[in-house]
Amino acid sequence: MDETPEPELPANLKFLRLLVTVLTGTMIVGLLVILTLIVIRFRDKSTDFPDAITLPDGSQAQAFTQTKRWYAVVTGDNRILVFSRETGKMVQEIEIKGGE
Repeated sequence: MDETPEPELPANLKFLRLLVTVLTGTMIVGLLVILTLIVIRFRDKSTDFPDAITLPDGSQAQAFTQTKRWYAVVTGDNRILVFSRETGKMVQEIEIKGGE
């Protein structure tokens, strides 16, 4: 039998095939990067909330912030109460003047 050669693809079609291949590879790499970043972010262990916080009588918590060494509670009567994470005891009280 006579073997006929495959017809040559036009240059436009070769270029289009190359573009689609590059785009597919780029999308796969991008998806892998996004999945890797999500896994890394959710594996990161952040500092835990304290089990219980004992506020002075009459104080009502409005906001909370924390670091690895301390946490602070902003109260409704314009005070910031700073607690030691190790002992759980209040180490500093800051009164906010004005702001009313």
